[in-house]
Amino acid sequence: MSLPGRFIAVEGGDATGKTTQVARLAEHLRDAGRDVVQTFEPGGTALGTSLRRLLLDGEGTVEPEAEALLMAADRAQHVMEVVRPALAAGSWVVTDRFMPSSLAYQGVGRGLGVPAIELVNGIATGGLEPDLVLVLDLPPEIATERFGAARDRLEEEDDAFRLAVHEAYRDLAGTRGWVLLDAAGSVEDVEARIWSAVSEHLA
Repeated sequence: MSLPGRFIAVEGGDATGKTTQVARLAEHLRDAGRDVVQTFEPGGTALGTSLRRLLLDGEGTVEPEAEALLMAADRAQHVMEVVRPALAAGSWVVTDRFMPSSLAYQGVGRGLGVPAIELVNGIATGGLEPDLVLVLDLPPEIATERFGAARDRLEEEDDAFRLAVHEAYRDLAGTRGWVLLDAAGSVEDVEARIWSAVSEHLA
């Protein structure tokens, strides 16, 4: 009989180091003997790849409501095709973004309201929530310095939007039990903070 899988979401604003840290956390867990599925949103499925292009790389304006619904559609496919099967098989799932991103970006950043985004995403996920949400906390002005020459549509947003998302993550973490982690310092420093939090909360 397989051990129950666990579900970890790594969150934060753009350029906070999520993708790097998800890979390192997955490797730590494998070294600890866990079967790990490493994934991401948006775009973690074949359908999601197409939705990601529409959301981040497409031309023209994407209205906030359309953005929220496309994100939820990507998440619904991701949960059914990747996350739930992996958890059912006893794997640990580590994802770069999940529903907390929509709460911060569309609920607060786009001004659609957290309750509305929760309602839509509750349907999309069937009520699935991570066992642990880790939020990489980095001041927006520092994160912006990390952007490369090529930016996607969300990375092109102005400073006010990035600040709103940053503050949303902080506020939501304080009320929802998400673990807020300092994302400043070296990659190794942040890696150690993440592993300490995972060891403490999911031992």
